[in-house]
Amino acid sequence: MNVADSRVPVWIPMVLCVTVGMLTALQSRMNGELSIRMHNGIEAAVWSFVSGLSILIGIMVLSRRARSGVLGVPAAIRRGDLAWWQILGGVLGGFFVAVQSTVVPVIGVAVFTIAVVAGQSTNSLVVDRIGLGPAGKQAITWQRLVGAVLAVGAVTLGVSQRLSSGSIPLLPVVFAVLGGALIAVQGATNGRISFVTGQPLSAAFLNFLFGTMVLGASLGVGWAVFDKDVHGLFVAPWWAYFGGIIGLVFIVIAAWSVPIIGVLMFALLAISGQLAGSMTLDIVAPTPGSEVTLSLVAGVLLAFVAIGIAAVNRTARVE
Repeated sequence: MNVADSRVPVWIPMVLCVTVGMLTALQSRMNGELSIRMHNGIEAAVWSFVSGLSILIGIMVLSRRARSGVLGVPAAIRRGDLAWWQILGGVLGGFFVAVQSTVVPVIGVAVFTIAVVAGQSTNSLVVDRIGLGPAGKQAITWQRLVGAVLAVGAVTLGVSQRLSSGSIPLLPVVFAVLGGALIAVQGATNGRISFVTGQPLSAAFLNFLFGTMVLGASLGVGWAVFDKDVHGLFVAPWWAYFGGIIGLVFIVIAAWSVPIIGVLMFALLAISGQLAGSMTLDIVAPTPGSEVTLSLVAGVLLAFVAIGIAAVNRTARVE
């Protein structure tokens, strides 16, 4: 059965995607605090991934259905329903976090965010067009193209007040764009795993497993080769350690919703939620130097306009 025929009302995954995008803004605050206290972005990411993986292992122990989904992956690969490389989405996620921890100190959060959104929204069009996700091949209509462009414009407008002046090195920006492009691929492969196994938790478990392995190896190399100190776990406020849980929720919702709405629409909804979440945090729990500006409000509104435009003729497909 084609996933487009799902009986789930489309507004449900759309609302969930915006919600999880808002939680992503909170996760950034948590992981940022953890990174500052540990003085090592990779170490903070490792603890975040380990916490999510620990929860998933507990779920696997308690839930036979969750276990059967993961145990069914090798059979799905043998049948040809999944390619072996499609289970490695966690490697892409680990690469993204590694790039984030390395690049942000060089180019800043604002430029990094714009570069990631540019890569994610652009490659989401390509991923949908070639049918990498379970929703099948989707045509690059002018509505979807305009929606992707407006998403980049919305983020640029939203963070314009925070862009630092001066020259920005090109190579870190290129890596940020590449990281965003790989996130689009990760969303597609997670959606396919969820569709084939019938279990979004299967995609989440494989992501956290391989992501933890990649980040753990990176941390080990940094410690052995570059003499990067490991500061230990209990160095940050209690609330900073919940980023992994949000990451788990993000991956589960992404894996479940991508088969229904496609990679591009998921990306646009999550981006809109992230902007809205950032604005909410700036109001409720502002950090030094943060404020709700007119450009941020305009950016949030433009992001939702991008969703509306991309949603027109959303089901256009390539046979």
